[in-house]
Amino acid sequence: MPVKTAQGTLSGEDHYEGNADANINYDDAIEYWSSVPASVNGVLGGYGEQTSVPKADIVGSSTFIRKLLSRMSVAEGEKKLTIDMGAGIGRITRDFLWKISDECDLLEPVKPFLDRMEAELQDVKQRGKLGDIYPVGMQEWEIPPHKRGKYWLIWCQWCVGQLPDEELVKFWIKCRENLMENGTMIVKENIATFEDIFDETDSSVTRTDTKFRELFVQAGFKLIASDVQKGLPKELFPVRMYCLKAII
Repeated sequence: MPVKTAQGTLSGEDHYEGNADANINYDDAIEYWSSVPASVNGVLGGYGEQTSVPKADIVGSSTFIRKLLSRMSVAEGEKKLTIDMGAGIGRITRDFLWKISDECDLLEPVKPFLDRMEAELQDVKQRGKLGDIYPVGMQEWEIPPHKRGKYWLIWCQWCVGQLPDEELVKFWIKCRENLMENGTMIVKENIATFEDIFDETDSSVTRTDTKFRELFVQAGFKLIASDVQKGLPKELFPVRMYCLKAII
C-alpha cells in the first residue's frame, strides 16, 4: 500500500457498506501488487524517484527517529535488531534502516518484490547487516526461536492497510510480544480525514488517526510520539508517523 491520492477516493468504486476493512481481500491484494513493476515507482504507486516523495519520506523518517533515539537505548551487549514489515523491494532498509540498526530482517509476500530485493540490498548484505527475509504476509509471520523477544525496532510503513482491523490487532500483539525490553514499533501510514476508506484497486483500507489510536490500545501499545510527514505533494493523503512502546 503506497502513498495514495486523496482525490477521488470516495468515487462510486470506493463506496462501501459497513466497515471499510470488511472489504479487504488478501488474494486480491497479492494479485494487484504482483502486477506492478518491482521498482521504487511501482511500490510507491507512481511516486518514484522522478518525484520528491522517496527522498522526503526518508528525511522525514530519519528526523522522527533522531528525536527518539534517546528513548530507544539497549542494554550492553544487546543487538539492535530491526524488521521492515511489508518491505516491498527493500527501499526503506536500503536507504535508512540499516544505518540505525545492527541487523535488518525484512518481511514481504509478493514474489516479484522479493526477487528484486536481492539486487537492492547488495550493499546492506556486504555491510553484514542483512538478516532474515520472510516471504510471507504479516498475518503469517512466524518468528524463529532465537529471535523471539529480540527486536529493537519493528517498522510498519504503508502496509497495514492490507489487514482488517481484527487481524491487524492480532499482528500488532505478536509484534509487541517480540520486542525486546524497551523495544519500539513505528507505524507510518496514510491517514483518512473523516472515516476509514476502502480502496478496491489494491484491496486496502486507509484509516483515520482516531482508528489507529484505538487499535494501538487494543494491541497493548502506548503512544510515545507522533508527527506528520512533511514535503509530500498536496494531492496525497496526509502521512503520519507513530512511535509506540508496549504497555507494561
